[in-house]
Amino acid sequence: MNIKEILYNDTLQFVENRYQVVQNLISSIQQSLQSETKSSAGDKHETGRAMLQLEREKAGNQYIEIERLQHVLNRIDIKKISTKISLGSLVTTNKGIYFIAIGRGLVNINNHDYYVIALNSPIGKLLFGKEKGDAVVFNKQKIEILTIQ
Repeated sequence: MNIKEILYNDTLQFVENRYQVVQNLISSIQQSLQSETKSSAGDKHETGRAMLQLEREKAGNQYIEIERLQHVLNRIDIKKISTKISLGSLVTTNKGIYFIAIGRGLVNINNHDYYVIALNSPIGKLLFGKEKGDAVVFNKQKIEILTIQ
């Protein structure tokens, strides 16, 4: 398995783990809402339910974001090799190695650092469509594109 496949599979697992955490949170909130009993302190009960509803809404928003990330990852063809940087490209530069997928940040695999970034991130937008030998300026630093996989 090459590093591009490893990064892709690791990122898929990262999103899957987030999905499981949110699913567990939603289940926990549902159980809490169902077990919430009307006590003699009615206002306290309503406040507790309202807080749980807000938590459920936040978890729902996280769930929607995870679905969006999964959709982006499903569009990546890791076998595709292009001369221009696009979704799924592994880009080696003089400043680091970037995997164009989702906004995840720095990932260390086999003692090497990789930046897993979204195509719509500031650096992703600059790199998009560029070719080997091109350069971009990001945060006042020149980034030269050495290879694209």
